[in-house]
Amino acid sequence: MGALSGHHAVVTGGGRGIGRACAAALSLAGATVTVIGRTEKTLRDAVNAKHAAGYAVADVTDEKLFFQSIQSAAKERGPVDLFVANAGGAESAPFGKTSPDLFRKLFELNTLSVVHGAHAVLGDMVARGFGRIVVVASTAGLHGSPYISAYVTAKHAVVGLVRSLAAETAKTGVTVNAICPSYVDTDLVGQGLAKITQTTGLSREEGLASMLKSNPIGRLITPEEVAAAVAFLCTREAGAITGAAIPIGGAA
Repeated sequence: MGALSGHHAVVTGGGRGIGRACAAALSLAGATVTVIGRTEKTLRDAVNAKHAAGYAVADVTDEKLFFQSIQSAAKERGPVDLFVANAGGAESAPFGKTSPDLFRKLFELNTLSVVHGAHAVLGDMVARGFGRIVVVASTAGLHGSPYISAYVTAKHAVVGLVRSLAAETAKTGVTVNAICPSYVDTDLVGQGLAKITQTTGLSREEGLASMLKSNPIGRLITPEEVAAAVAFLCTREAGAITGAAIPIGGAA
């Protein structure tokens, strides 16, 4: 039996990238995993690969549908003990060209989606005396960066939310933590790199070097490296860690 046997985990954005790696790591540790996302094919692929036991199609910014998907998963696979809020996204632009609508869009996707998920699972976790909420944030939630002010704002907000929820639940058996990776080798980063090469004329290698110049380890992080940290925070042995915002990929 694995360290997470008997626990039901919900992973948002679980069909690809970091979310898929988290689902696989949690399943390997014995958890029963439900993946939630917008694209049914990738979610079904995760189930077929045995990285998850089931899935639900939902947009995490749709509060009602998201809540219903979590409730349905709980009815099918048991109470949600582990909630990994991984869904998110980024867009880049100089601040002067970043509209209020983009700030709202990224806040809803990266911050309010975590609020919706926590509302759906936290009360029952506290009542049972055990639960783990892990938010996949970003090093952008720990320091400022140019050209991504809307994303940085949303990620700072979600780190603040994590710390506040951790303070509220510190004596309940529930922990709330954030993982803050630097650039991860995913489709999202690949798209960003393509945009850099198109707009600057740099080669892929030069563009990647420019992205990684502030990263002490000097390379892209793998989704599996992020997932390993998430899986550890879900264990009972990590019960004394709460309110943390853990950078992955070097110092914040």
